Amino acid sequence: MDWKTSLIVITGPTGSGKTVTALRLAETYPLEVISADSMQVYRHMDIATAKPTPEELSVLPHHLIDVVDPDEEFNAGMFVSLARQKITEVRARKAIPVVVGGTGLYIKALIYGLASAPPRSDMVRAHLKAVADEKGSPHLWSLLHRLDPETALNLGENDRVRIVRALEIMILSGRRPGEFYREHRFSRPRCEARIVCIVPKRDLLYEDIDSRVVRMVKNGLVEETKRLLALGYSPGLRSMQTLAYKHIVDFLESRIGMDVAVSLIQRDTRRYAKRQLTWMRSHYDRGSFHTPEEAFPVLADMLRAEVPTRSGK
Repeated sequence: MDWKTSLIVITGPTGSGKTVTALRLAETYPLEVISADSMQVYRHMDIATAKPTPEELSVLPHHLIDVVDPDEEFNAGMFVSLARQKITEVRARKAIPVVVGGTGLYIKALIYGLASAPPRSDMVRAHLKAVADEKGSPHLWSLLHRLDPETALNLGENDRVRIVRALEIMILSGRRPGEFYREHRFSRPRCEARIVCIVPKRDLLYEDIDSRVVRMVKNGLVEETKRLLALGYSPGLRSMQTLAYKHIVDFLESRIGMDVAVSLIQRDTRRYAKRQLTWMRSHYDRGSFHTPEEAFPVLADMLRAEVPTRSGK
């Protein structure tokens, strides 16, 4: 792939309307989506991760969805490798690849490359995982927060995989993970990325998030969680510790009622959206941020410069 070629990126917090915007644009422009979503890579996890429906996929092809099973590893390095491949394939078809998703680390890694952090250590990981098994992931998170508040605040207390990795980096290098990432903040990008970050008004975003959680339950979130458990996927897997599944598991095991589960999913999703926005505002230029109404014409102008419309206008 020629990394001097520009790349269009549609990002924003969860529930901001990224997919809807891409679908509208696909009515006129020959788009294919490179999904930058760290949860939509997992098979069998459709409702909780808000994957596009089969009907939407028939209108707008998506890549890097359903890539691995819920108990398999997927990381930023794997994303970059697969994304580059798919971008090259899409361009070979004379279509326009558009990166769409809210996982900021994936997008940054694609544009700038990965930080040169130390490689994994099975011995260190085994020790940290043993501590997590004994005292819980929140205990490791508290330790990380004391040592590196910046990194900890970008992670959920139950995100065991990333918490372990952050502590592993500190143990092996004596440096905070944020120091490695900042080394790439102002480095030369591998491609010209034109980023549009969709940011609805906060009250509207939170209302949409709350409504979407209710729809997820109506559309079969409980049944989807049961299927995952029946397939043998442990509730302790990182993929099962999402904003939704862990609370549905608590409901299925009679620890909480459905009303409480829905409320907790809504609360956690709102908090996640807030963390996403904090990260994005610290990494993207102010001119990248647009309301949903502003984003569509901005993106249409970008795409118009890439290729003639399907109607030839």
